[in-house]
Amino acid sequence: MMDQQVHYELFVRNAPGAPWKLEMAGENRAQVVEAAETLFAEGRVAAVRVSKETLDPETREFMSVSILSKGKVDAGRKTKIVEERQPLCVTPEDLYTVHARDRIGRLLEGWLTRNQATPFELLHRADLVEKLDAAGNELQHAVQKIAVPEAQARNTSVHELIRTFQKLIERAITRVISDSRKGRFPDFAKEGFAAAVERLADEPDAGYLVGAGVAAHIAGAGGWSGKVMRLLDLAAAAPRDGLGRGLAFDVLEQPLSEILESRAGLVELLGADLDIGGQLAGMTRLAACNAVAALVAIEPRVAESLPPLTGAATRLSEWLSQEPFAACRAAVGRRVLRELIGPRRLRPSSPRDEIELLRALGMALTAAAGQLMPLENVQEAFAARSRTLVSSEFVAALLGQERSAREEADLLIWLCENVVGGANKRQAARYLASHIGQLRFEKELRSGPETAAQRLALLAAMQRAAGRAGLDASDMAQIQAKLGDVGGLVEADAKLTQALVQAHAPVTHRLSLLLRIAMGEAAPLGPAADRARTAAMKLLRSDSARAELAATPGGLAQVRDMIQAAGLAA
Repeated sequence: MMDQQVHYELFVRNAPGAPWKLEMAGENRAQVVEAAETLFAEGRVAAVRVSKETLDPETREFMSVSILSKGKVDAGRKTKIVEERQPLCVTPEDLYTVHARDRIGRLLEGWLTRNQATPFELLHRADLVEKLDAAGNELQHAVQKIAVPEAQARNTSVHELIRTFQKLIERAITRVISDSRKGRFPDFAKEGFAAAVERLADEPDAGYLVGAGVAAHIAGAGGWSGKVMRLLDLAAAAPRDGLGRGLAFDVLEQPLSEILESRAGLVELLGADLDIGGQLAGMTRLAACNAVAALVAIEPRVAESLPPLTGAATRLSEWLSQEPFAACRAAVGRRVLRELIGPRRLRPSSPRDEIELLRALGMALTAAAGQLMPLENVQEAFAARSRTLVSSEFVAALLGQERSAREEADLLIWLCENVVGGANKRQAARYLASHIGQLRFEKELRSGPETAAQRLALLAAMQRAAGRAGLDASDMAQIQAKLGDVGGLVEADAKLTQALVQAHAPVTHRLSLLLRIAMGEAAPLGPAADRARTAAMKLLRSDSARAELAATPGGLAQVRDMIQAAGLAA
């Protein structure tokens, strides 16, 4: 088994019933699975499947085991996989498509990060392609990573496919270097961005030529933030209208989107000291600055979880709110969703802050849904994130070690309120029902330092809060009943209803207190409320009480609404 070769293949189905196609392959299981999750979460494919391929050294055959399957995957008999027989890219121009640049970015991620460059820059800068060409092992390894699984899928020779890709790469490198030496690429320092774009707008390869000028312009920038600032400078200098303006922003969006989708680029842009939650807050501010600003005006507390941006990020957010950079907004939105559905904690040091952050993110992304991303994708992402909130590890961290049973109950009710998705709501409800059903909770509420009336009011507040949590009816009934039972024990211990009936106080005052308990306002609905309702009815029927109410100006009017709310109206 030690001699076996293992790699992972990602197949996608672009539409229900369409043939499976090989999207990527690699030796890193986590990377391939993450790519599959991303493609499916973004709705770019109808189904994804990841398989583990193990080469038997004796038979020289691959053994396939499926490790992930999502979407419109046919059940029953195994569907024959139909692959495209032509290489994904056959001409140098094919390497400049969005799909090709995305694959180049994954295959050469390490090299590009070390050289602080994007796939867009690599494809347009002669100095970068020469540097990559000189690093033979890096390029050869990337070719092998894509050639081996594709050769297997197409039933062709690995060496033949490697030679095909190598010839394509040589042609692409020669093209960039040759055009650079011939002076075909524009120099914005000499003629200006707008003038160069308008001059080249009618050229067949205008995007390629303008892209080379953009890549050269941002090459000398200091870091990712510097590149972003230079790109925005070009955006400000773009033609005001016409074909040239469309061409300018089509080109500028490409490197900007790649920077925003790269982890290194966003970390530098938003701040290296931020945790994942802080990065998500910053990305949300970037992609939905107008929605967040409107939300903060209504709910100022949101600003605590989504603080304002600084530096280059502030300027970028202003540009991203404009229509020409819609693709860049979408790129940031995709990053936000990827992080939300990921397994990593957003605020590892504070579960409570993590829930507060998710509340703010949920409001902001829901407000921006439609323009930024489909609402369904937002809901699915938060349902996926909610699964981590109801894990035993997270709940244990949220409750801590030194909280009272009442404080823990309040936190669990808050958790129920903030998770989304039916299964997650049910799991949160199970935690809450189990907790309030413990003897520890009952003892603390029956013998706490507060007065009986205060403890009953606390239980009533818990019951109302649980009622607002959006739980399933059966789960809610169980929780409400248990809180009511504990309230009944507290009231019985103190004999509160009996004391109110026998108290030497005006009948309006006694009735008001009894009716507040019966309504679930001063005590939880359940046995305590039932006893108060019965006592109030007896008091109302007594001749002395009727006489006192009749003799008191406005006495009956004071309690009439409460009588109706408590269901005692005749």
